[in-house]
Amino acid sequence: MGKYLGVSAVQMNIVPGDTNANVTKMLDLARGNVEDFPWVNMIVFSELVIPGFNAATLLEQAEPVPGPTTERIGEVAKELGVYIVAGSMFEKAGDDLYNTTPVLGPDGSLVAKYRKMFPWLPLEPSKPGKEFCVFDIPGLCRVGVCICYDFWFPEVCRQLTWMGADVIVHPTMTPTSLQRAEIDVAKVRALENGVFMVSASGSGLHGGLGLGGGSVIIDPEGRVLQQLDNSENIVNELLNLEQVEISQEFGSVTLSVQGMKHLAEMNHTFPIYTEGYKKGEFFKKRGAAQGIESYLGRRKISLPYTP
Repeated sequence: MGKYLGVSAVQMNIVPGDTNANVTKMLDLARGNVEDFPWVNMIVFSELVIPGFNAATLLEQAEPVPGPTTERIGEVAKELGVYIVAGSMFEKAGDDLYNTTPVLGPDGSLVAKYRKMFPWLPLEPSKPGKEFCVFDIPGLCRVGVCICYDFWFPEVCRQLTWMGADVIVHPTMTPTSLQRAEIDVAKVRALENGVFMVSASGSGLHGGLGLGGGSVIIDPEGRVLQQLDNSENIVNELLNLEQVEISQEFGSVTLSVQGMKHLAEMNHTFPIYTEGYKKGEFFKKRGAAQGIESYLGRRKISLPYTP
């Protein structure tokens, strides 16, 4: 019998600014889901599910990782014997603020944490992370982590695949109007890298945004295995990890594309990386993205926002 990974993507309505309410609900849903699906190895939650995005409270909600909240989630991960990819939270590290995904293991420990590398400028106040993140599920597979806007940059998932990821988990809180496009992006990331994509989104109203839901699990051929609408729900799937080996070794069944192998054979260098982003014609014409400081200055508001 082959290797299988049981995964759950939890799509829940989130209370903005209420860490305790959100974490209580997360843990209740995790317990109930494992009771119904005892073969699950890993549960994935959505971006900022822990604090619930609220500009007025986000700074006071930020906490260290590891810290009290990750310890609380780790106790339930140990109780259930699963990995919990706990969406994300605002991490306080000295004077810096990060949008961080904590991963708790079946022994209750913090096995990994990932700081979002591409905050959604100009509206996301967190500092960009600097390190890619993978973690191992012993005897089964390696899992890569990215958050929301990160995977709009193809290099992120390609790097995680280069680091050995078989499955990429993607907590997100994409607004309604963009979610349809994000599902298509997830299909492409799975197909071009020969990996499973597990994207967990939020639902309902969140910080003034209508979240699009659409949590999705996609196989290495870019085929949708499970997809939710925009209501609160949980999706479960058993991943046949041999599909990763087949897709990466022989290429996509539909296209015979062996992208990672071709990169090695072609041995190209890309001037955008070797010469610097800002030396290209695009940046000479368009410039860099607007930062949150200039955005807030132009809007004449400040964070945390108080009406």
